[in-house]
Amino acid sequence: MTWVADLPTRIVGATLELRSLTEADRDELFKAASDPGIWAGHPASNRHEHAAFTSYFDHLLASGGAFVVRKRDGGQVIGCSRFYEPPETPGGIAIGSTFLVCEAWGGAANRELKALMLGWAFERQDHVWLHIDPDNVRSQRATAKLGARLVTTAELVLAGKRGLRQCWRLDRRDFMG
Repeated sequence: MTWVADLPTRIVGATLELRSLTEADRDELFKAASDPGIWAGHPASNRHEHAAFTSYFDHLLASGGAFVVRKRDGGQVIGCSRFYEPPETPGGIAIGSTFLVCEAWGGAANRELKALMLGWAFERQDHVWLHIDPDNVRSQRATAKLGARLVTTAELVLAGKRGLRQCWRLDRRDFMG
């Protein structure tokens, strides 16, 4: 994973700042994640609850590559995302464990987060992988809108859990950012 050595501690855009996740982010990120609407339709539909969020946060912190997403004007935490090595493509780059507050869905902040993450990844690789639960239709639609294509569905171990995941590939030339 040569790209891991290049992983920045900050990625700054016009209105957002992505910063490496630390233990100090736990409370603010939980506040952002505490809206049940964020997790409706998500396989971890209880992630707005403290116990479920704690497990999620602990995994993000331990696994590395995770970023807290803040608005630059005022510093409000609005979500997080993560770079990781895809289990089916050693050495590749995957993006996942992403959530944003509902107000950021489909808007400028959502587009900027995707552009920042994908821009960094496409400087290092020709394609990026995204793994989505087969029941997470909202994420599947959003991923398809980026220009990604579903390559396969496979049983993978992600976040320490084995499960069926759709494996989507987004090529640099197809990214509609």
